[in-house]
Amino acid sequence: MNCRICPRECLADRDAGERGLCGETCRLRIAAMLPHFGEEPCVSGKNGSGTVFFSGCSCGCFFCQNYQISHQGMGRIYTEDEFFAELKELAARGVHNLNFVTPDHFWPQIRRVLVRLREDGMEIPFLWNTSGYCLAEMVREQTRLVDVFLPDFKFSDGALAERCMGDARYPELALAAISEMVDATGFLRPYDETGEMTATRGTLVRHLVLPGQFENSIRALDLLYEHFGPRLPLSIMSQFMPMPECSARGMFTTKVDRAMYEEVCRHAEELGFTRIFAQLDSGDDGFAPDFSQDNPFAANRPEAKS
Repeated sequence: MNCRICPRECLADRDAGERGLCGETCRLRIAAMLPHFGEEPCVSGKNGSGTVFFSGCSCGCFFCQNYQISHQGMGRIYTEDEFFAELKELAARGVHNLNFVTPDHFWPQIRRVLVRLREDGMEIPFLWNTSGYCLAEMVREQTRLVDVFLPDFKFSDGALAERCMGDARYPELALAAISEMVDATGFLRPYDETGEMTATRGTLVRHLVLPGQFENSIRALDLLYEHFGPRLPLSIMSQFMPMPECSARGMFTTKVDRAMYEEVCRHAEELGFTRIFAQLDSGDDGFAPDFSQDNPFAANRPEAKS
């Protein structure tokens, strides 16, 4: 079947072994599956989020901190039976949810496994952790099985999106996809900044502030306010770190200026947003991943047992 899963609609015959623009065939390639403690508190909780990092990506931002897997194809192939068994084992370790990171291009395979898990009696929430570069009709299918959506809203500026990931349509595509998520699941709940209670349903939108792109962030917040109002939960991230391709392109070669980041957060508050996760410390370098390691995150602490 010619692939039309993502907005690229590249028509690759992935079932026959052809790689799509996402970089992957139909065979599930996964770089890591582990309890992860670097998400928002109400996602990671005390025992961690059962996070699955898929290889390949249909969005393909050149500055991706997960470039080893999104661009370089690091990871190993799993059958659906192996994936099913690994997810059961991960859930048995006491994680609060199963968290699928950049999963969109593997939706048909993931869907079959999620159905099996529910039929097998698994009750913990399923999280869809996506770039926001999605087709609304695909999201509509995902809302039948996914409990929590964690989409990015990266770019409000189509020209910037074109430079960074090759599609000026990103802003309208992402807003349409997020609208489907919010319409189906509402806003993230419970919303708990302490992590004592972990989210079981709803949508939280993430925005990564990029170096020197103040207006992109301000307009992104304005658009989210216009579409969803001030009760939309936000995660405004300052954790940007220059990746190798940044130097090659001479773009985004520094971290985010703290004063600029604080001004972006201030703008969110002035708009009336009240549910905001902020990273005033610019994030933890220990959560910059190295997927050549068994545990890609040096700051991941051993998971607690439930």
